[in-house]
Amino acid sequence: MLIRNTRMEDIDSVMQIYSGARAFMSNTGNPHQWGSSHPAREIILDDIKTNRGYVVEENGEIVAAFFFDIGVDPTYLKIDDGEWINDNEYGVIHRIAVKYPGRGISRFIYDHCFSIISNIRIDTHKDNLPMQKSLAKNGFIRRGIIYIASGDERVAYQRTL
Repeated sequence: MLIRNTRMEDIDSVMQIYSGARAFMSNTGNPHQWGSSHPAREIILDDIKTNRGYVVEENGEIVAAFFFDIGVDPTYLKIDDGEWINDNEYGVIHRIAVKYPGRGISRFIYDHCFSIISNIRIDTHKDNLPMQKSLAKNGFIRRGIIYIASGDERVAYQRTL
């Protein structure tokens, strides 16, 4: 497997992966986190333009997509029911979607991001139990509750090496 920046010609494959992820979330008790249309094509296009969108490729097939950036995420400025481990510079992972759950692709993504920065924050919906399990299995610690731009709650995690 390899990780690379998402390119414009990847957009249809990436949107299919997100569609599959929405179906997976709905089937595992989490129909509300991404609803029927998140992330919108425009969000993915912006990720491509700003070099913050990534794909995981295996044998020429795109098997995952995600957002990664280093810097302050406005949704992480306020945290309730807990606190961050530290206030050091951190990476942020958003919108992980894998085509084949259970094959270690998420761990590959985490390891890649940790090869860039040793402090990472991530969040997920309270009903996204598969993602919460993945985060715990990979050493992320629940830190509290944050609020996305819409005001919806998310469970916040952090891991430092």
